[in-house]
Amino acid sequence: QVQLVESGGGLVQAGGSLRLSCAASGRTFSSYAVAWFRQAPGKEREFVSVINWNGALTYYADSVKGRFIISRDNAKNTVYLQMNSLKPEDTAVYYCAGGSHSYTTHARYDVWGQGTQVTVSS
Repeated sequence: QVQLVESGGGLVQAGGSLRLSCAASGRTFSSYAVAWFRQAPGKEREFVSVINWNGALTYYADSVKGRFIISRDNAKNTVYLQMNSLKPEDTAVYYCAGGSHSYTTHARYDVWGQGTQVTVSS
């Protein structure tokens, strides 16, 4: 079973950048699609981005397209989310999730990290 641990969150001013990491344990990580979701207080968990097992396919929510970049390094068992031009509305807890395919629905994922807080000040 793969276990996921997020890191890289923090406080940043609007217009700034952060890079989140999702580090995995387990020999099967390279076969997993990995997605990022986020959840702001009082809101539902929403899809941010997903990358397939070999990094060849990526998909983004419209709200982050052109600002965020997802990538992976299977040799390091890590998926990254580079977040640029951050906005206050990007403030949320960010979670990574692993699954068999590149789903955009959080219910389709059965492996989750604990989350990392991202706060963007105006």
